Amino acid sequence: MPYDERFVTPMREELTRLGVRELRTPEEVDETLRDVRGTALVVVNSICGCAARNARPAVALALEHERVPATLTTVFAGQDLDATARARSYFTGYGPSSPQIGLLKDGKLVYMLERHQIEGRSAASIAQDLVAAFDEHC
Repeated sequence: MPYDERFVTPMREELTRLGVRELRTPEEVDETLRDVRGTALVVVNSICGCAARNARPAVALALEHERVPATLTTVFAGQDLDATARARSYFTGYGPSSPQIGLLKDGKLVYMLERHQIEGRSAASIAQDLVAAFDEHC
């Protein structure tokens, strides 16, 4: 059962205020990612502590870099279930993880950070990993 939207809204806004587009339906996911040209960041947001403490702040730091993906998107695990499942269908070879950050290039997954690579690490350290992926693929 999804959490009360009043609690989730501030967590959504941590990314959307940075210009990250929230995808709330499978159709929005497909319209955005199916034929995407260039690079697309897909952040699987979550209500968990490691999303709040590590993942969302890391994304914010990484987006300050001069080279960033052309398309910035997010889905919210545990809230927008169908959209999240559809976004994860683009993560070929990876199981579901919350949080999770994928980088697509021309529709193909080229980089992935899973929960086990986020949990227990500083936002700055995770941001460094993202920046390295941006430099390589963007």
